[in-house]
Amino acid sequence: MLALLAGLDEPTSGKVWLNGVELSTMDEDGRALLRNHQVGFIFQSFHLLSSLTALENVLLPLELSGTMEAMSLAQEALEQVGLNSRMHHYPRQLSGGEKQRVAIARAFVTTPSLLFADEPTGNLDNKSGELILNLLFQLNAAANTTLVLVTHDLTAAARCDRVLEMAAGSIVNNVNDQTL
Repeated sequence: MLALLAGLDEPTSGKVWLNGVELSTMDEDGRALLRNHQVGFIFQSFHLLSSLTALENVLLPLELSGTMEAMSLAQEALEQVGLNSRMHHYPRQLSGGEKQRVAIARAFVTTPSLLFADEPTGNLDNKSGELILNLLFQLNAAANTTLVLVTHDLTAAARCDRVLEMAAGSIVNNVNDQTL
């Protein structure tokens, strides 16, 4: 679902609109440019490049978009997630929670209007997962970003303003402003 919403995949039927733009009318380069400027991603499996340091992983989307002051923005993003002392470490040198904080910094560094988070605590223990969720929701509120969170964790879902329950690709329950 997230791949369709972000324009990574094309639907076999229907249309997907992102911030007023029909994605199927754009070529891959156009969709990539739209994603780079308006969308952030946080994945369950982090998707960090192993050959890059934490700082370089956060720098990457800024450099791809030609952002001025990329280095200072990347450093600030890592400081926001509490990793200023781990900036020059490679993913293999980081814990699961630290890797996810790098991924969160990378997602927020481009100031996206929309953030997709796919099971962001799925590879973490309960304590680390709770810390990551707290950080994610704090940064999301501060940035005033729309967050689309995909999760099986009912506690995480309960923190969202709107909850849609899906099964077999269809919405089976629309829980809006209710406790799960």
